[in-house]
Formats: sequence, C-alpha cells, structure tokens
Amino acid sequence: MAEKLTEFAEIPQQFVKEGTQFVNRCTKPSKKEYIQLCRAIAVGFVVMGFIGYFVKLIHIPINNILVGGA
Repeated sequence: MAEKLTEFAEIPQQFVKEGTQFVNRCTKPSKKEYIQLCRAIAVGFVVMGFIGYFVKLIHIPINNILVGGA
C-alpha cells in the first residue's frame, strides 16, 4: 500500500521535473526564424484558399446541372 502511495506521489514530481526541463530547453525564435515561420503560414493560408475557391468554382456548375435539371 505504501508503495502505491509513493508511486502516486512520484508522478506529479516527475511531470514537473520534465516540464521545467522542456521549458529550459525552449528558446525564443530569432527575427529571421519568426519571419520564415510567418511566410510559411501565409503560403499555407493562400494555398488552402485557392483550393477552397477552385472546389467551390467546380461545385457550383455541377450542383446547377444536378439540381437545375430536375
């Protein structure tokens, strides 16, 4: 029973220890890294926007043919 209690108490201590190690290893990105990250995200937004636009562009005539023909 005592073993279970000590094991149960060890889990939060281990979590806190690993969390502090992770935070200490993290570094603030440099300006160059930050700009590169922002560009990559912007390109992703643009690509997803074009994909959505073309899907909608193709979907409208197909929908009109299927629904309008009835």
